[in-house]
Amino acid sequence: MYLHLGQNTVVTTDSIVAMFDIDACTVSKKTRDFLAAAQKNGEVVNVSYELPRSFVVCREQGRTVVYISQLSTKTLNRRELKL
Repeated sequence: MYLHLGQNTVVTTDSIVAMFDIDACTVSKKTRDFLAAAQKNGEVVNVSYELPRSFVVCREQGRTVVYISQLSTKTLNRRELKL
């Protein structure tokens, strides 16, 4: 199955490790450090032209990829595409 994250970006649901609300999670220093390290390593993909509301951590081809999305985690949970 697949999940549409926005801006023509789709990931397989099997590759998703976790989905986080950006406002709730970035309060933690550990989360900010994780996102900063991912950005530094080129593992962040911004699929949002608007204010980001969530980030999705995926494991793709043996590497971690963090997608920044304008969609809330609640919306993403309802968006699973069954193709």
